[in-house]
Amino acid sequence: MNQLVARAVLRGLAAGRSCNRKVFTSAAVVEKPFDESASMWRGQGGFIHGAQWRRAMSTAAEKESAVAEKDRKGSGVAEKKKEDGGKMVVSSYWGVSRPKITKEDGTEWPWNCFMPWETYRADVSIDLGKHHVPKTFLDKVAYWTVKILRMPTDLFFKRRYGCRAMMLETVAAVPGMVGGMLLHLRSLRKFQQSGGWIKALLEEAENERMHLMTMVELVQPVWYERLLVLTVQGVFFNGFFVLYLVSPKLAHRIVGYLEEEAIHSYTEYLKDIDNGQIENVPAPAISIDYWRLPKDATLKDVIIVIRADEAHHRDVNHFASVCTICLHHFLALC
Repeated sequence: MNQLVARAVLRGLAAGRSCNRKVFTSAAVVEKPFDESASMWRGQGGFIHGAQWRRAMSTAAEKESAVAEKDRKGSGVAEKKKEDGGKMVVSSYWGVSRPKITKEDGTEWPWNCFMPWETYRADVSIDLGKHHVPKTFLDKVAYWTVKILRMPTDLFFKRRYGCRAMMLETVAAVPGMVGGMLLHLRSLRKFQQSGGWIKALLEEAENERMHLMTMVELVQPVWYERLLVLTVQGVFFNGFFVLYLVSPKLAHRIVGYLEEEAIHSYTEYLKDIDNGQIENVPAPAISIDYWRLPKDATLKDVIIVIRADEAHHRDVNHFASVCTICLHHFLALC
């Protein structure tokens, strides 16, 4: 039997030229990236030297590398392009350059943190003196918790309302984000709509963040204030997160009373501006575009619109506290 197998192998080797041609030609069809090397195989009847094989592999690798480099450059990721007049612009992450956005006067829109359609005029006619009288046990807990938290704030900042506003806005943007995040996760778990509450709370957090971006243009924090922000924000975020899991009603009531205190602080801020204790400087450019203020707007105008925003957040959170049925069961209407 072994002799028969040996004879068959010898006959195959004797006819090796045609056999090899058939085998390697079919292999060359499969290996499409190596067309040049495949033609070399066919031209030499299926036999190729080591040096020629290495050249073929090297050429194919270089071509593949060149194609990958071309794709990378053409993808638009962090790529600088030359457009009209040779001006350099950076394309977006998705490889699609942002369309040119202009203001009403035709000048280019300078902000990336918000767009023109996200700006608005604050309702300064809102009732600033509205107060929710604590009635239930949870209401009283929320009210006195806020009053106690105000004491160290008054001792630390006293009447430095610029620094106070800047520091407290770093905390004020936390509740909306925490509430919106938890309701978002609940909506995913329950396969239910949110009744608009997720968007409302996240918009509140974004609005508070814009308050901070405005105040930073007016007051620059020093190193110990930045350290204080890290500490207070870390403690407050985790504490409010746990509180919202335990009792959304209490959490929203606390935020409502915090907003009432914010209205009081901004009112005192305006008194110091009117009395000349704080200079009524021109409004930052970001606030003029965000609240659609006049070009000659001043710090006083900015504080007025921020106070109106805080009054709106007060009403939303006091309403959410009595409407926790909607928050828990995601009813579209209350």
